[in-house]
Amino acid sequence: MTDDRYAGLTQLGAQAQAPQTPQEAVLERVPAKTGGKDAVVRFTCPEFTSLCPLTGQPDFAHLVIDYIPGDWLVESKSLKLFFQSFRNHGAFHEACTLMIADRLVALLSPRWLRIGAYWYPRGGMPIDVFWQTGEPPRGAWIPDQGVAPYRGRG
Repeated sequence: MTDDRYAGLTQLGAQAQAPQTPQEAVLERVPAKTGGKDAVVRFTCPEFTSLCPLTGQPDFAHLVIDYIPGDWLVESKSLKLFFQSFRNHGAFHEACTLMIADRLVALLSPRWLRIGAYWYPRGGMPIDVFWQTGEPPRGAWIPDQGVAPYRGRG
């Protein structure tokens, strides 16, 4: 990469292994070029996995993250590797969801961020976890996350 704004990136354009834990995952950022506009950036991860901290059984979720950047965007390859690091991580749904949100807020200092984690049933009951940093900026268009409520076979 020849652009100095991207000189510090260690994963994009390079061979990168999935980290073993979310704590050792490196999230990277790039300058936002939104010109001060309240553009909403959305990442959807329909096949997120982690482990139940008690049984070690896999848990599955459909994540939707929306944010309005300040000065930074999350670099998407680093985000994908961060998500992969949860595959061997044991934590309850709420803890995984909020850990992701906390890491992104700490990295980006976004104008606004929300996460919707739509977890598939465990013990016959789906658990959905939602969090946001506060009210979105006035006038920002915030689309629905588009994830249907769990209906089972019905």
